[in-house]
Amino acid sequence: MSSLPLLSLIILTPWVGSLLLVCLPGLGARACRGITLAFSLSTLGFALCVLSSFNPAAPGYQFVERRDWISSLNVHYFLGLDGLSLLMVLLTAVVAPAGILASWKLSSDVRFFGLLFLALQGAALGVFLALDFVPWFLFWELSLVPAYFLIKLWGGAGASRAAYQFVIYTIGGSAFMLLGFAGIFLATGSLDFPELSRLGADGTLALKLASLGGFWPMAIFVGILLGLAVKVPLFPFHTWLPSAYAEAPTGVSMFLTGVMSKMGVYGFIRILWPLFPMRLHASAPCLIWLALAGVVLGAFAAMRQTDLKRMVAYSSINHVSYCLLALFAVASANGPGGEPSVAALGGSLLQMFNHGISASALFFCVGILETRSGGLRGAGDFGGIRSSAPLFAGLCGISMFSSLGLPGLNGFVGEFLIFKGVWGLIPWAAALSCLGLFATAYFLLTFWQRVFHGPKSGAAAGGFAELHGVEVVTLAPLVALMFLLGIVPQLLTGLFNPLVGIWVGHFTK
Repeated sequence: MSSLPLLSLIILTPWVGSLLLVCLPGLGARACRGITLAFSLSTLGFALCVLSSFNPAAPGYQFVERRDWISSLNVHYFLGLDGLSLLMVLLTAVVAPAGILASWKLSSDVRFFGLLFLALQGAALGVFLALDFVPWFLFWELSLVPAYFLIKLWGGAGASRAAYQFVIYTIGGSAFMLLGFAGIFLATGSLDFPELSRLGADGTLALKLASLGGFWPMAIFVGILLGLAVKVPLFPFHTWLPSAYAEAPTGVSMFLTGVMSKMGVYGFIRILWPLFPMRLHASAPCLIWLALAGVVLGAFAAMRQTDLKRMVAYSSINHVSYCLLALFAVASANGPGGEPSVAALGGSLLQMFNHGISASALFFCVGILETRSGGLRGAGDFGGIRSSAPLFAGLCGISMFSSLGLPGLNGFVGEFLIFKGVWGLIPWAAALSCLGLFATAYFLLTFWQRVFHGPKSGAAAGGFAELHGVEVVTLAPLVALMFLLGIVPQLLTGLFNPLVGIWVGHFTK
């Protein structure tokens, strides 16, 4: 098994499924759904093979695949995996099939939808596994094309505008990042992430960039920062997100919030922090305020929404901003930071996975409300659903309390570690971010009370159908993971705890 190119198989198998759908235009809708789901699930199968042989304590990258590609530019097809990459591959392996199942009843051009979704999944996996900038950037950009068409062609009334806004923001950010790496290549002659990380850790990269003179070292840092900030998105580059998430079809919204938003956080950890530890340290006081704005303002914006899908979208900004707050707090530390830095960074990684699960489940629940009601998704359009659909109410309630951070569910552990770490590093920032927790509790409990309790009203007045088979199969595994990872979080923390200790020692100044 070790001789197999498992990382290439993880990336390419969804693309093989996409190509198969291209080559078989005469397939019926049922066969297209089955092929799409089977090739999407392949990621989970290969990821479990990798997990069975993965050694968290081993230094460096594992399952490495490296081939010469463009010799004149010193570009390689270079794949590798560590605890962070494995965490993101497992997240994608869970969320992508769930998104496909959430789209099971889609009747419009099922084949095209499936091939685009598989193309998107493969590109996202490439981002998490590529270790050379050129293939990594190609995967990064390739993810935009299927996402654009999935939003535009199957989205809501405002889908065209939302899709254009999504692409313009992300391509604009990518242009700055591409220019930044062009400067790095000019200074170092390398686009190899591990090599650049070594140069960044010992200060050699900073010296080489300084040789470019003028404002270029700062411009390169800011360019890469902007490219990643738009993808997360970091406040104030978030304005594309609410409309894109709200207008996208349910399965695509699940993938956008569960996986694609984590691509930006992944980039901060994999690229920006190890390459520019000193500049990130110097910029951290300003970046902490931006992360706090995402935490607090994202939660208060969600509290003001009447559209349930936009509420969950703003909630995603709030939750992902916790990850960035922890990262910037660690980067701001004067010295390694000890236990608080380890807790904050470990909590950030755990929150990336846990938020992907809980937010995907919430988007699916809102999608069920929208489908059952003929397109309604306002907080005032429903009431008393619990009496007609107790199973749906129960699973949605668990997802909501997971997002809220209830002890015993997965959302609690990551948030607790983040607050523990940030409090040990920057107590005032941890205290201020509590405003986001209070606002989150308010709007989620208000959503729960209005939609599921009280007398039947609105779209539920004539009865509300209970979950059927495919919907249960979609939501139940996500809820099961919420309990499992809330009770046994070491199933995930064991994958990256040794790595976190190394990062804190190497990249904090």
